[in-house]
Amino acid sequence: MEKEITIKSTTGLHASLAAKVVQTASKYSVEIELHYGEKIVDLKSILALMSLAVPQGQNVKIVARGSRAEEAIKDVSSILG
Repeated sequence: MEKEITIKSTTGLHASLAAKVVQTASKYSVEIELHYGEKIVDLKSILALMSLAVPQGQNVKIVARGSRAEEAIKDVSSILG
């Protein structure tokens, strides 16, 4: 399952936002990734997520696999988008 969203935070994907995303993604026993351009990172890794430095207004894709993939994507996208 996947969903494309636009980063709405005026400061982009910054440290505190990344921490919230990682905390939320870690609640689910699914594989969940963020795709940005050519890069793909694990949404349960704060270092990997912050390394992307996604600015405001950029489109990203959340991809999840597992029994609760839809729920995980919904929760994570509500934080980012």
